[in-house]
Amino acid sequence: MIMVKPGKVDKVVQSLRRRRKVSKEIMVVTGRADICVMLQGSISSLNAAVIDFKKIPEIVSTETLMEVEVDMGW
Repeated sequence: MIMVKPGKVDKVVQSLRRRRKVSKEIMVVTGRADICVMLQGSISSLNAAVIDFKKIPEIVSTETLMEVEVDMGW
């Protein structure tokens, strides 16, 4: 989840499309975040991608959500 400066969503989306190949999908969303980026890869490649995202000056903050599978034994 990425929060950007007002009026900068399109510029950030273009910048994200030019960056790392771990991006599976880039979506403009509403709510607390402005952009949602679905990533796929190893933990180290995901970490590198998030660090790379933070180099974009129009990005205010990011929030990372990870999907996990849990066996509840049911």
